[in-house]
Amino acid sequence: MKHLISIDQLGRNGIERILDRAASFGSVASREVQKVPALRGRLVVNLFYESSTRTTSSFELAAKRLSADVISIRSSGSSVDKGESLKDTITTLDAYEPAAIVVRHPRAGAADLVARWTRAAVINAGDGAHAHPTQALLDVHTLRQRFGELDGLRIWIVGDIAHSRVARSTAAAFGLMGASVTLCGPPTLLPPGIGAALGCRVVTNLADLGEADVVYALRMQHERMQGGDVPSLNEYAALYGITADRLVANQVVMHPGPVNRGVELAGDVVDSAHSLIGEQVAAGVAVRMAVLYELLAGVEKDDRVREAATA
Repeated sequence: MKHLISIDQLGRNGIERILDRAASFGSVASREVQKVPALRGRLVVNLFYESSTRTTSSFELAAKRLSADVISIRSSGSSVDKGESLKDTITTLDAYEPAAIVVRHPRAGAADLVARWTRAAVINAGDGAHAHPTQALLDVHTLRQRFGELDGLRIWIVGDIAHSRVARSTAAAFGLMGASVTLCGPPTLLPPGIGAALGCRVVTNLADLGEADVVYALRMQHERMQGGDVPSLNEYAALYGITADRLVANQVVMHPGPVNRGVELAGDVVDSAHSLIGEQVAAGVAVRMAVLYELLAGVEKDDRVREAATA
């Protein structure tokens, strides 16, 4: 596999292979020297056109723990502010011979374009409302750590489905791993045909939320909304906010972050024993280490095979 653009590239076997490797990398953080030499001397570029805390920091830390050199570029303060196109930015970065480019962009399909313009491996860190495959991987990893396997788990994804790349990637990944997925939200935030496209049940209220083993709340993405999607955040919170009295014993709650406390999740739920949010954040580093290793160690192996064949 040269690039990771969408979770659909992996299938169940690919997801399990990466997450088994992530489990082996999980112990690196507890070592006195928190590094392994797997990618020593290789360059990883993080190119982010949208704000991020968890994704950019965990990719930086993942690359550094694999002993790679890292350059992190954000569109603000770069030549993008001067009108440089995405293609010209990639051409410039490609001249530095990176092993991988991690890209986040507000336009769906941007990561696929970057993969056509560079010799490096490309990892999609989120493109518009299209896909966020490493978020899906870390979410599956978190649930595997809690439940062992996802087969038969009932997972509800609640909130702004229309604008969420996380919803699309996680629903696909959960389904591949054998879970039963329900999408829930206001009708205005449930695109027509989304259930059939993702193989999910679709509901418009929380009446049956108690059947879920996992409640995955999504952020209301104001920056992508055109207005009128919901009457007000207060009304949304009243109808769809996950509060302690809407949960039952043994349910776990997830959220990709950042959390709007009091909107999609009540503050006491975020801090409760139901919450796996901290585990999700912690999983991000090991999972992104595994993704980088999968792409770059595989490339190195292929290069050695070609060199031996032509010697």
